[in-house]
Amino acid sequence: MKTIKVILKSQARKEYETLSKLVQEQRKEGKTNSEEIQLLKSIDKKVEILKYNPAYGKNIPKKLIPNTLDVDNLFRLELTNYWRMLYTIRTNEVEIISFVLYIIDHPTYDKMFGYKKR
Repeated sequence: MKTIKVILKSQARKEYETLSKLVQEQRKEGKTNSEEIQLLKSIDKKVEILKYNPAYGKNIPKKLIPNTLDVDNLFRLELTNYWRMLYTIRTNEVEIISFVLYIIDHPTYDKMFGYKKR
């Protein structure tokens, strides 16, 4: 059985660290259910799911993957409050690694994929 890892890369790691610090401050102030707290819980939950099922997210067709990402496959997970988590899967004989590339809000996601507002 292959080992499965989930690694937050670049933008995703920075977003997660920033969010974690903000949530930590909010909890010190006694907040228990802000949008940021909900988002952090949502991310943590999805990361745990990916550890058991790397292909859990919706597969984005190759023709829609932005060239700037330079990946062979891309998956999307929906998070709370219309945020998205984008990740790619790489595998070898020993392990499967899900690299989380982006944790982004919906307008940024739309812009990345060239979607226009109606």
